[in-house]
Amino acid sequence: MTAFALSLAFWIFLWASSVALFPVALAVWALTAPFDRRKVILHRFTCFWASLYTWLNPAWRVTIEGRSKIDPRQPVVFVSNHLSSLDILVLFRLFTHFKWVSKIENFRPPFIGWNMSLNGYIPVVRGDKQSVVRMMGRCRQALAGGSSIMMFPEGTRSPTGRLRDFRSGAFAIAQDAGVPLQPLVITGSSDALPKSGLVISGKHRIHVRVLDVVPPEAFGDRSSEELAAWVRERIAAELPTETT
Repeated sequence: MTAFALSLAFWIFLWASSVALFPVALAVWALTAPFDRRKVILHRFTCFWASLYTWLNPAWRVTIEGRSKIDPRQPVVFVSNHLSSLDILVLFRLFTHFKWVSKIENFRPPFIGWNMSLNGYIPVVRGDKQSVVRMMGRCRQALAGGSSIMMFPEGTRSPTGRLRDFRSGAFAIAQDAGVPLQPLVITGSSDALPKSGLVISGKHRIHVRVLDVVPPEAFGDRSSEELAAWVRERIAAELPTETT
């Protein structure tokens, strides 16, 4: 199959499946709302929905390492490097419960964006201080209710593949809530989904490594900025030299 044909098939499948699966998500939400306050079942369905696109696309081979390091009983703040829009789909392959923190633009597309809202994922308007304050408040509420949080502390995907500086928000949330941090390392996704254009070319091996959890007692007396830099170093140590 040519790159153009594969890409066309992928995008048609993405939209057709979204049209078909959103009503299922809506039904799951309605049926489980009375007893599933954290929307665990809906999120698990969303993990399945998102994983379809990496399971069925022959251009993307995704592997997960260290899944056993995630304790589903303990809410954490997941922090990951960010190389591509594909990272969002890839991290659903963890099949663990969390609430995404994502720019508000991702909540607007029909079906996929609507499903994000159904799940109670947390939007943020970049550059809007009031929106950031609301986002941090919702993150603390989610953690207090037993849900983990998933964030990209770089703020946006790296345009060059090199690891950017980490913003302090995710780390301040973990400190305030007294919950662990769980660093994640993604490699191989940078060129797997085009930053511009729609043609998917080549085959890509995408790898997610779950690092050891960082418990609150390991935060020490670091400020949130210092903690961000420290965790960034841990992630950077797991990346190829040219990306750090």
